[in-house]
Amino acid sequence: MNSTIDKIAWIHLDNGKILSTRSRGKNAYYIPGGKREPGETDLDTLIREIDEELSIAIIPATATHVGTYQAQAHGHAEGITVRMTCYTADHHGVPTPSSEIEEITWLSYADRDRVSPVDQIIFDDLHQTGQLH
Repeated sequence: MNSTIDKIAWIHLDNGKILSTRSRGKNAYYIPGGKREPGETDLDTLIREIDEELSIAIIPATATHVGTYQAQAHGHAEGITVRMTCYTADHHGVPTPSSEIEEITWLSYADRDRVSPVDQIIFDDLHQTGQLH
């Protein structure tokens, strides 16, 4: 059975690095974000997930679609894919690990092997456009 996990993610770059998170009990890093709940728009999901994971407030009017990426879902059975719709946005507050997030860190393109398959595609795209060093 093939199925797709619908996720929304926040691309936050600074000095050629990307903000990434690691959940408790996991060894891979993930771009912050999460699964859409029934009835939520992309923006609703982005605001809720980033508040839950990082205790910061996304500024809705600044949200800009970066791209939508799809790959085998990390840690799931073969054939289950994740579709990650990514946005940049300004925010209020300082990112702080919250909820299931144990660690936040800034990764460069050299850290590509430390992230999930869909994040690797995003890293490649950001690197090719000169945004991730």
